[in-house]
Amino acid sequence: MPTTVWTIAVPFLLFLLVGSTALKNEDKNIQLCSSLKENSKNLSNRNLTRIPTDLPVDTENLDVSQNNISSLIHGDLYRLTKLCFFKISHCGLQFISSDAFSNNRQLKVLNISNNPLINIPYLPLPQLRILDLTGNQYTSYKLPAFFSNFTYLTVFAIGSTKADSVSANDLAPLQNTHLRQFSFGAGSELQNYENGSFAQLKSLQEVTLRVTFCTEFNIFNSMMIDLDQTDTKKIRLIKLFPNQCAISGDPFESLKQLRVLTNLSIVDTWINSSVMIKLMLNIWESSVEEIAFFNITYNEDTPYGFQFPSQKHTSNIRAVVFDGVNHYQYQYPKVNMSMDLISQLTYMKFSGSGMNILPCNLISVIPSLQILDLSNNLLDDTGFWWFKCSYEGVFPTLTQLSLSKNRFYNLAYISKKTHEMKVLTSLDLSFNSIQIGEPCYWPSHLTELNLSHNNLGNSVFQYLSRHFQKIDLSKTGISAVTQDVLLQFPKLTHLYLSFNSIHFIPYDLHLPALQTLYVDQNAITSISQDELDGLSGLETLKAGNNPFVCDCDSFWFVTTLNKVLLPDWPTDYTCSSPPSQAGKYLKMYKPAKFSCRPGLQAAVALPVIIVIIGAFGITFYACDGIWYTKMLWVWLRVKRRSCKRAAKLMSNTFNYHAFISYSQNDSDWVSSQLVPTLESEGLSICIHERDFVPGQWIVDNIIQCVESSYKTIFVLSNNFVQSDWCTYELFFAQHRAISVKDDSLVFILLEPIPNDSLPKKFLKLRSLLKQQTYLEWPKDNHKQKFFWSNLRSLLRTADRNVILKEMALDIAENCTLLDAQE
Repeated sequence: MPTTVWTIAVPFLLFLLVGSTALKNEDKNIQLCSSLKENSKNLSNRNLTRIPTDLPVDTENLDVSQNNISSLIHGDLYRLTKLCFFKISHCGLQFISSDAFSNNRQLKVLNISNNPLINIPYLPLPQLRILDLTGNQYTSYKLPAFFSNFTYLTVFAIGSTKADSVSANDLAPLQNTHLRQFSFGAGSELQNYENGSFAQLKSLQEVTLRVTFCTEFNIFNSMMIDLDQTDTKKIRLIKLFPNQCAISGDPFESLKQLRVLTNLSIVDTWINSSVMIKLMLNIWESSVEEIAFFNITYNEDTPYGFQFPSQKHTSNIRAVVFDGVNHYQYQYPKVNMSMDLISQLTYMKFSGSGMNILPCNLISVIPSLQILDLSNNLLDDTGFWWFKCSYEGVFPTLTQLSLSKNRFYNLAYISKKTHEMKVLTSLDLSFNSIQIGEPCYWPSHLTELNLSHNNLGNSVFQYLSRHFQKIDLSKTGISAVTQDVLLQFPKLTHLYLSFNSIHFIPYDLHLPALQTLYVDQNAITSISQDELDGLSGLETLKAGNNPFVCDCDSFWFVTTLNKVLLPDWPTDYTCSSPPSQAGKYLKMYKPAKFSCRPGLQAAVALPVIIVIIGAFGITFYACDGIWYTKMLWVWLRVKRRSCKRAAKLMSNTFNYHAFISYSQNDSDWVSSQLVPTLESEGLSICIHERDFVPGQWIVDNIIQCVESSYKTIFVLSNNFVQSDWCTYELFFAQHRAISVKDDSLVFILLEPIPNDSLPKKFLKLRSLLKQQTYLEWPKDNHKQKFFWSNLRSLLRTADRNVILKEMALDIAENCTLLDAQE
């Protein structure tokens, strides 16, 4: 019996087509064969005359139906050792060789229906689960002995218009199998049926009979009694009566003897009201709990229509279904029966009947009715709540109501009227013309609402109840869902947003009660871990058929997310971009090993960076990088100071470029290195040995030379700090620099001077060396070029561009020397 009116897609089901009948694999949660696109080939309706020879060897699903393949021989399928599903129906197939399937021992589903085969072929297929042989030209229903080897066969269909009799031996090879679903017949009448033929199939649970009866109802009754000796609880009778058949007597007298059957369906048949009464009278005394009519043509051949007499027996019937009812009369069918007879009815469905006004006196007064399905009719707001009906105390036990595929439009009015149904919990308004605008006031007991396939937009959430636990808004024109909107529904457990234009799932939802979320067929390019962190109770996530971008944003989804949550994984998850990945399964996306793992990247990069820095530091130190850096810094500071003092220097006149202060013990270096080098560059140098005025007081000579020089150069060494005259020269030069506010002091550090070796009178020198620019005399010849270049730049009063050019030339020349030495 149906337990819900929700129209949500269920997980993967495997259907085997048998003419117009569908046999459903009872094991709903098992996918027999791979559904990956790369392993499936649909070659139906391609004008093929034989099986292509270039099919991939890993092909698992192959459909070559609707072609012109007349024969199937050994080599056609020999390469396809992994073949699991094979369909070759409607192909004009006349011959199948005995070794055609010799190399396809993994085959589980075989459909060779609707072909002109006159013999059942040899099928060495030990793994076969589903087999369809209907619509061929077999002259007998006798099955070959090898059928006893089909120990896994659960679904079997057979039917031929050329065979008109059934004996017990025909189906004997199946008696030790575990057959659960059985379809028999091809829409023709039988002439003979041996009692017990169906009774030997003890494991049967569902049976479809496509056999027409008009006169030989003894055969029909024998079949029903045989099936009652098996486990068959569900029987479908397709095309039971031919059109305009004049039925006499009681064709259903065997039904009241049945004790196992619980579900009886009558499909695609023509039936009169007189026959309908006979059918229901027998069912009333049977074990049947659900009676269903699908796509029937109903004709009233009695004056008062369907008039059901009072009964002394109570009935087991709990569900009545009419799905697709056509009738010739230009009036509503007349039904006359006591409501007491159906007081135990819990489920009723009237679908596809053209109903536009609710027969309230019939339906609304059934006290036990829990589920009512009025989908696919012509009802609207006023037709369902008809003004001639009284709705006080109506539907006292109704919990689920489906009004799908009708003409309802006013959501505010509907929300108000649902207060009259005191225990209603589920309402289906999908596929209508629902309009929103006025405030909606829903009863607190209504917890499930289906508004799918209505054009509502993003504002629809304003018209819903905070008490809702299940909300279906699939294909309602929603383009965005925000965190604030969803947090209005604290009790939400199931949310369906399929077929919209949503680009992302909101972050930090914090809906621990949410168990099911459908966002498939939207515009989502990736699903991050942050988007699902707040959904701790999520059990099902359907997100397939979205334009996923195969990059690091999808890496977590592919590698870490528990795929048990995804009922449509991996078939519905493909990449849309980048172009190199377009069309590929998201499951197959494998980025570079480190590209999408930041932690691993850091773990690998950090040691590499440390090694590179260490190697650079060692190289820098080994190549005297510290010294070159110091020299470059000195040169840059000199250039900056030269810019600031350019105007002042141009207005002053000096006799010398520099006065050199040094210790007599360092005179060899001064006279052999310093003075010749500077004077060779055209610089005028003043030294006391040569340029002091004879007979003049030495202090006056010092003062005069300091003031007549652009710079004062101090050659610092351990000898310098021990000289008293050097003390005077340093004192006067420093006094002049402070009074004039210039930068005329230049220090050359001829050798290192430890701080603790400086006398007290030179303590000021220590602070000067921290503030003033000084040059260190290098011992290496290739470094001395930089030294002289820096010193010249300190002493030049000419255009600084000339100095810069000279410095650049010196650096370039010395770099060449460095390369040559290395």
